[in-house]
Amino acid sequence: MERAVYASDPARSRGREFGLEPETARGPRTAFQRDRDRIIHSIAFRRLRHKTQVFVAPDGDHYRVRLTHSLEVAQIGRVIARSLGLDEDLTEALCLAHDIGHPPFGHAGEDALEEALAGHGGFDHNANTLRVLMRMESPYCGHEGVNLTWEMLEGLAKHNGPVKRAPWALAELDAAFPLELSSHASLEAQVAAISDDIAYDNHDIDDGLRAGFLTLDDLLELPSIAAQWARIEERFPGGPRERLQRELVRGQIGRMVNDVLAETQRRIAESGAQSVEDVRAAGRALCGFSDGMRKEERALKKFMYARLYLHPEQVQTAERAKAVIAALFAAYRDDPGLLPEAWQADLPAEEPGRSRRIADYIAGMTDRYAMDSYARVFGREAEGLRNV
Repeated sequence: MERAVYASDPARSRGREFGLEPETARGPRTAFQRDRDRIIHSIAFRRLRHKTQVFVAPDGDHYRVRLTHSLEVAQIGRVIARSLGLDEDLTEALCLAHDIGHPPFGHAGEDALEEALAGHGGFDHNANTLRVLMRMESPYCGHEGVNLTWEMLEGLAKHNGPVKRAPWALAELDAAFPLELSSHASLEAQVAAISDDIAYDNHDIDDGLRAGFLTLDDLLELPSIAAQWARIEERFPGGPRERLQRELVRGQIGRMVNDVLAETQRRIAESGAQSVEDVRAAGRALCGFSDGMRKEERALKKFMYARLYLHPEQVQTAERAKAVIAALFAAYRDDPGLLPEAWQADLPAEEPGRSRRIADYIAGMTDRYAMDSYARVFGREAEGLRNV
């Protein structure tokens, strides 16, 4: 499909914070293809394979983690981007990178770091994604960071919409390389955001059913799910239950993707957007669900919070995970000698830099590394963190 007039164009990128010398350009790739490749080759991306998606440190091999979730988001994002004539490489790169800033144990770990840094600016996983990619992951000799394009960084910063009050990490980075935080992001970034919603809305159903935290009868309380299930049973009468359930998840993803495509095309036409700058200046997101699908999606999210995310076992595990992160933060703060030598060497002497640097170290941990670190520091296992 030809590139749409409102798509991001790598040939017209606003560039990179530190530029790109011709002799470092390896192979015939566009700027956005290089962004994608830099994400895939990063250490931070590899760590996602041992970071919580829904279940903390799951024993089963079939449960999703941040890495597999990010790959699934990218698959959905590519389909939507291709259908809309957007830049598929930029969309894929944004999808792959969107969760890099998550600490161990998912939102439980984020809550613990937010509390630990309450007096030092707090913690935000989205801002931490940019902090990791712009300052902490530094494989090149000539500069800090992975040195992504402006369009990539803009998309990561505001894929959920304009940023009215930037947290400290994002504010510092924006001051160094302004990202126009008050406007909407490109359609590629908007596609990445809604692809994330589609992926976790439906794949978390799959994992919840597998773990026994959800049942099909529970799901059929939702009218939209019940209608979808009735169509599946009619199409595959007497089919094995497990296969029918997987058909349900696939069908839900397909419905949502088709809805997004139709609604986004309608909004684009209504806006009259003729360039990516028109998209940024539209004053609203141009990519999204229709009103009817949005109501269905909100009902599904409400259901998932009540039945899965806030399931008593999940809540208990999250509290234990928070306690592990809080204990590690306090231990490193009180005795920096517990940190690896490289981290001790550049630990600021004054606040807030000191606490923020300790949070950098903890946020980069995987679930299992955090549990191992807890055992090394306190001489005992982090109990109760395997819940499936």
